[in-house]
Amino acid sequence: MSANQILMSGNEAIGEAAIRAGVDAYFGYPITPQNELTAYMSHRMLEEGRVFIQSESELAAVNMVLGAAVSGKRAMTSSSSPGISLKQEGISYLAAMELPAVIVNIVRGGPGLGNIAPAQSDYWQGTRGGGHGDYRTICFGPSTVQECVDLVYLAFDLSDKYRTPAVILADGRLGQMMEPVTFDHLEPPNPPEKPWALTGAKGREQQSIKSLFLDPDVLEELNVRLARTYEKIEQNEVRWETLQMDDAEVCIVAYGTSARVSKEAMKRARDEGIKVGLIRPISLWPYPYEPIRQAAETVRFFLVPEMSLGQMIEDVRLAVEGKRPVYHTGRVGGNVSNPKEILDAIRDCCEKV
Repeated sequence: MSANQILMSGNEAIGEAAIRAGVDAYFGYPITPQNELTAYMSHRMLEEGRVFIQSESELAAVNMVLGAAVSGKRAMTSSSSPGISLKQEGISYLAAMELPAVIVNIVRGGPGLGNIAPAQSDYWQGTRGGGHGDYRTICFGPSTVQECVDLVYLAFDLSDKYRTPAVILADGRLGQMMEPVTFDHLEPPNPPEKPWALTGAKGREQQSIKSLFLDPDVLEELNVRLARTYEKIEQNEVRWETLQMDDAEVCIVAYGTSARVSKEAMKRARDEGIKVGLIRPISLWPYPYEPIRQAAETVRFFLVPEMSLGQMIEDVRLAVEGKRPVYHTGRVGGNVSNPKEILDAIRDCCEKV
């Protein structure tokens, strides 16, 4: 670890990255396994002279975010799976009102209250909007604590740029683990001007921001405008990592903690002479369909390890377009696959194809 690195948990690193990104206000409510993030913000925000509120509920927290965002401030909330479910109405309002905000989900096992162990079973919620109506949210899936830092910082910038909520989808293991991180490479925050913000009408005409449009034509116009924004995001903000795909005959597609475990399984498979490569989506929405589509021209099959019963696999299948078999492996209920289990799945699939 170099002199410029700090040993931090994922939760704490996310909080510090938000501080460095210039977050003006944080609103949260306790839930495991993200409590360290709320605790970290409770003293760091006050040290910086910014707003921290532990709200009375998740619903209150997300609507406080909405209020801060309406006034042009950089606002953030965080929670874990059941708490994020409670915030979905507010996130839908944020999207409809074209308001920037960052929402962090440190995913735990479900459905229902589930448990406090790590999972990836909120993928559909994070990448399909999660609430009612036609909308999407930018969604990032970090796989290291350093990437938590970098993607949180990026999330604030992109959220402001496109006037849309951005979600960080990290599982409970990543939130709890400690790794060395650095913040030296982060530029000072430079939020854009926000002439649309409600900051008082002195010297200008009154304006409003709302999500209720009783005229169907007016609401349709909003939906079309949002769709155009999402098209721009899909054109410009797709991010992924590839590893040893040049000669790969087998392609693993995994994100977050599952990608970390898959990298070790891939090394072991190559030691056995099985040419395995990896595509790791970093932006879960917009999704990196194109590199997977290209891989489908050369590999024998795809394997998708997830800490769920299979959610991201649907996006992999969309990208593959039926050209190659797509298999799933993984654990659920808060369990995490180990490299041997993924290697065994690779061997089994090789026998099938």
